[in-house]
Parts: sequence; C-alpha cells; structure tokens
Amino acid sequence: AHGIWFNDEELKLLKETDTGVSHCPTSNMRLGSGIARIREMVDMGIRVGLGVDGSASNDTSDMLGEVRNAMLSQRVKYGSAGLTAREALYLATRGGAELLHLEKLGYIEEGMGADLALFNLNTLQYAGSLSDPLAALVFTGYNHEADYTIVNGKMVVRKGKLVDIDEEELTWKVNTISKKILESS
Repeated sequence: AHGIWFNDEELKLLKETDTGVSHCPTSNMRLGSGIARIREMVDMGIRVGLGVDGSASNDTSDMLGEVRNAMLSQRVKYGSAGLTAREALYLATRGGAELLHLEKLGYIEEGMGADLALFNLNTLQYAGSLSDPLAALVFTGYNHEADYTIVNGKMVVRKGKLVDIDEEELTWKVNTISKKILESS
C-alpha cells in the first residue's frame, strides 16, 4: 500500500514482481508515518499512483492537495530533485491508472475515458503565477475546488456545484449521521 519503510531489497522485489505502490503523503504526514522513497521508486520504474487514503487519516480527500504534498514531501527528502509539479500530477493521473492497469484512463486522447477536472486560474489565489499554469495549480492556492468535473463523459460538477446532488441536503445528512455515530460511541 503506502510503502513508507521499504528497504533496498524490498524495492528491488517490487520492481521484479511488478508490484505498485499507492502513495498517500497527506495520510503519512498526518499519522507521522514517514516519507516514502517515491523518487527512487519512480527512477526504478516501479508503478506509483497517488491516493488520498481514507477519512480516518486524510480529512479532505483533496487530490490536488495530495499532488502538492507528494511533491513537497519528496523535496523535503531529496531536495529540489524530489518531484516536479508535473511528475507529482503524473502520479495522480497516469500513475494511478497504470497502478490499477486501467489503460483507458489517465490522459486525454480520443477514445479514452473522459475524466476531467477544470480549474479557473483567473482568480486572486493564482494571480501572478500563470507563466506555468500546471505548476501554478500545484504550487499556489489552497482552494482546490474544480469549476467543472466530468466523469466518464458525464458532467458532475458545473460552476463549482454538484449537478445531480443537493449539497445542502447532503451536508445535513452527513452531519446528522456523524453526530449519531459520535453520540453512540
């Protein structure tokens, strides 16, 4: 799964057995688990995808936040050679698809699965950083709400709002259930 404490022999075994790793840096940081050797895994050709883990150890499930934390944690471990913004985003897209052997996902091309998230970079949080829009998305801003999200060709978020779900009602239901769980424990 997270692969925090793999030694050199175990990394070789991952490569030899074509075993991939789901890197969940926010969970690892929250739990104080350590920093995985992702730079080395990528360089060895080990399949690495990016995940958010679960709500018990990652409260936001913010994939762009995960991309940012993957990049920054690798830079803490390896310096500026850790991961670039593009490499970290690759782990969240193509890397995840490759990890799960989903050949029709992870990139934009005719005939592929249409899963897209679109972000408005013409906002104050991104002001002055648009010379490299991809790096701006990863390095700057903390509000990673997509303006538009398309899943398998279907629009699920339009202008920042869920299309087929009443967000107020859903929030109320989740809070009600959470309160009942807390009261019963």
